[in-house]
Amino acid sequence: MSDITPLKVADGEFYPGQSGLVELVAGQLPSGNEVSIKAHVYRSFREGPTLLFIAGVHGDEINGVEILRRAIRQKVFSNIIAGTVVVVPLLNVYGFNNFSRDVPDGKDVNRSFPGTATGSLASRIAAGLSKNLLANCDLAVDFHTGGRGLFNYPQIRYSPGDLSAYEAAKQFNPPVLVASKAPSKSLRRSAHKSLGLSVLTYEGGENLRYDGHGITEGLAGLRRLLYARGMIKRQPEASEREPVSVSASSWVRASRAGLFQWSKRSGYAVRRGEPIGMIYDPHGIKPNKRILSPRDGFIIGHNNAAVVSQGDALFHIGY
Repeated sequence: MSDITPLKVADGEFYPGQSGLVELVAGQLPSGNEVSIKAHVYRSFREGPTLLFIAGVHGDEINGVEILRRAIRQKVFSNIIAGTVVVVPLLNVYGFNNFSRDVPDGKDVNRSFPGTATGSLASRIAAGLSKNLLANCDLAVDFHTGGRGLFNYPQIRYSPGDLSAYEAAKQFNPPVLVASKAPSKSLRRSAHKSLGLSVLTYEGGENLRYDGHGITEGLAGLRRLLYARGMIKRQPEASEREPVSVSASSWVRASRAGLFQWSKRSGYAVRRGEPIGMIYDPHGIKPNKRILSPRDGFIIGHNNAAVVSQGDALFHIGY
């Protein structure tokens, strides 16, 4: 019998056909209690790619957590016919427990990669993910939502020039494909730079709020990706749509403060000069401020806040 090397994930070893749950210690609470990150590992008997699905990098972005929770409960990964899948439904346990994007020290995990084992808490979490999970993968999908009050239409963001990521994004087949440079020290940028690993960033919905469309699209895209890679047998429901492709984008911001109402939301094409929203003076004294689209494009994100300050982002228009 030939020697078969197991796949090592954190403190677990998985031979072909084995699955299980491992825990990575993320740090300690002031009480001394350890906080751990759970990673599900599914390994087929047949060789194939290793995919990482991760959510909750920002603790208040729950749609991705729900997408992966449903995938686990529906046994999407339990019956893979080739390769390996690693699933981390919730990375930022601290932020999740405190309804926060960040960890308790105020730092953003997704601006802390590749991280260090002796750095800040956010840096330590990033370092643990990089060492224990990213280094073993061929492709990663990182699930996110918009920030506070900001809604993102379901989309996949990939790094321009990364052909492997572009191919995977097309296999995912979301409503919108966005070619965008990843932020400095983000998971997507760091993984590609230091490990040559392609990472897709899925965006859908807004923080602290379920969005049925974003969850459904994320789960369907996950299934399509696995099927396209020969990892699951059952073909997902086909999608005949052609995703809207975006290679640049800009924000329309509030020129003054007041009560905000949009008349055109994410998921719709707009023409230059088209009315897309209104800002009202709460005292009813100043005239209404009409918001016009500055260009032809497609709204990939919008602000759901009823009250806005001068300079607030209102519409994210891709083109």
